[in-house]
Amino acid sequence: MNSLSVCAETVFGQLPFEQRVREIVKEGFAIEFWHRPEGDIAFLEAHPEIEVHTFVGCNEGSIFHPDGVETYLRGVERELSLAKRLHCRRLILITGEIGARGEAVHLVADHPATRWLTAYKVLGRVAELAEKHDVVYSLEHLNTKVDHPHYPLPHVEDAARLVEQVGSPRIRLLLDLYHAQVEEGNLVDTIRQYAHIVGHVHVADVPGRHEPGTGEINYPFVARALRDTGYEGTIGMEAFPLDDRQALRRFREIFGVGLTAKSST
Repeated sequence: MNSLSVCAETVFGQLPFEQRVREIVKEGFAIEFWHRPEGDIAFLEAHPEIEVHTFVGCNEGSIFHPDGVETYLRGVERELSLAKRLHCRRLILITGEIGARGEAVHLVADHPATRWLTAYKVLGRVAELAEKHDVVYSLEHLNTKVDHPHYPLPHVEDAARLVEQVGSPRIRLLLDLYHAQVEEGNLVDTIRQYAHIVGHVHVADVPGRHEPGTGEINYPFVARALRDTGYEGTIGMEAFPLDDRQALRRFREIFGVGLTAKSST
């Protein structure tokens, strides 16, 4: 059975972070997040009963330009120390720094061969770090049409080919069904094609990036496709809900029973 997590950056947004987390856990879900200040990390560290399923493992430098590589790898190592503190063994990889409005602001080499060879080499080095620290990374594609202008991995295939070429069980694909629908659609065939390398799944509906069941994606059909491929990893709701509690209920109804909360903290 899949485990379910909820992004604490997007749900119960009117509440302070600690209260958001408590509400998510009380409803029976693990949490995930993007980036948090030290005070929020300290809160999570002080409550090991809160299951942190994943967070972004670097938001600086670039895997697509030689001049951004060392900054990127330093960022990866720094976030690994947070993963250890939070007992989190699965992290998200993006290609480099994302700006405050969601835009990609990191360096991207002009020549395609330089871009792809650099990314391949960087991910190989990240795989070595992952092996050393016993973690798994999932590389994320992001849409460029609505949310993340200039991001260099807009299509699922872009990220998938890199993951396949690196060939490490420590580097997987983050299949974000919201981003895939915005950028290209064809979700069920995409799930079937890349199921063998998927390490994490994100869901939200289109348009609006609200909770599943509010838009054009037939999420019950998509959920069945995931089950049919044998995917048993985490499914994370990374949506901006129209109604927070209804969103959690819909998420659970579509994708199955979430984790049992260990404590109301």
